[in-house]
Amino acid sequence: QVQLVESGGGLVQAGGSLRLSCAASGPTFRPYAMAWFRQAAGKDREFVAVVNWSLGSSRYADFAEGRFSISRDNVLNTVSLQLDSLKPEDTAVSYCAADYHSTGDLSRVADYYDVWGQGTQVTVSA
Repeated sequence: QVQLVESGGGLVQAGGSLRLSCAASGPTFRPYAMAWFRQAAGKDREFVAVVNWSLGSSRYADFAEGRFSISRDNVLNTVSLQLDSLKPEDTAVSYCAADYHSTGDLSRVADYYDVWGQGTQVTVSA
């Protein structure tokens, strides 16, 4: 069915910016929400941001608030994550994920999401 492919990761200096993109492909793409998670080496996967696919409403992890911005294009079937003011501790593999539940909530829990991309590496140097 739906497959997600992330792009836009790379190496950036502290204080710099990156823009991550996630493209969906498949016969249909009508999720309730799309989210970004990240996983640093040796750590658990953690929530970053989520956006309602239809309405565009969003929520963020505390560490992302004010620095990261999620957006979606439901014509091109893409979701993006703008990363600004990056810090070395932001170094991680970033994943996009699709939520096909319809609870009315924007979930912060990784297990709630149904489809995942393979990830893109974000590396922030000091």
